[in-house]
Amino acid sequence: LSEKYPKIIVDILEKRSIVIEGIEIPLNLTEENPNNIEFDNLYIDMNGLIHPCSHPEDREAPKTEEEMYINIMKYLDRLFAAIRPRRLLYLAIDGVAPRAKMNQQRSRRFRAAQDSLERQNMMEEVRQEMSDLGLSIPPKNDGPEWDSNVITPGTEFMNKLST
Repeated sequence: LSEKYPKIIVDILEKRSIVIEGIEIPLNLTEENPNNIEFDNLYIDMNGLIHPCSHPEDREAPKTEEEMYINIMKYLDRLFAAIRPRRLLYLAIDGVAPRAKMNQQRSRRFRAAQDSLERQNMMEEVRQEMSDLGLSIPPKNDGPEWDSNVITPGTEFMNKLST
């Protein structure tokens, strides 16, 4: 797309809210866009936000669904503040996938569940070996491992997110 439409990608100046004595002062989003470019509409494919906010690659994953929702909302706020659409904000969340994709997702999810079980078994073996050698054993992560399969149409997670 960027080769066909070279003006489609632009650098932006991103203003952020400031914190004074522990109190966050939000941006005035009614002001002109600081980039001197005005946008009427902003269309967002939420899948591009939900996945990286739910299991980010650059930081620790959120521990609860509540933290995931907060991450998603913060990212939406950041995009909105940067673009400041004047007329429309359109958030698109996918519907039910076609049959072929559902089959592909099912096999991917099955494999992910198997990998998770193998990882847990391997960790238990390592913990036992460390114990046998008299080494100190790091504490277990007893929190439930979050299942990214809930980012699927019709799940409770997606229903909460879309309301």
